[in-house]
Amino acid sequence: MSETIFSKIINREIPADIVFENDRILAFRDINPQAPVHLLIIPKKPIPTVNDIAPEDAPLVGELFVVAGELAAQEGIDESGYRTVFNCNRDGGQDVYHLHLHLLGGRAMQWPPG
Repeated sequence: MSETIFSKIINREIPADIVFENDRILAFRDINPQAPVHLLIIPKKPIPTVNDIAPEDAPLVGELFVVAGELAAQEGIDESGYRTVFNCNRDGGQDVYHLHLHLLGGRAMQWPPG
């Protein structure tokens, strides 16, 4: 997989406002937030898109959602509500080809999204 901005953040080549890290996952604030709380939760394993998730990645992907719930509580949006989103490929709105879960909250979400 080619190097992405997220791999550079993981390797500390580019600074980020990191809010969570363990040996499998990194979470940081989006530099172009679409809500008062907009975090990106990424696996350290390079998985380009949702289409590239392998069966053996299921526990890792599940852990992304566990971390999302913990971060929602930490950010104070767990009770009011939040949205989690994976974008997949160009038409799905994916700009960085490293799997990332958006955690958005702090305001009422609209439906349908854009």
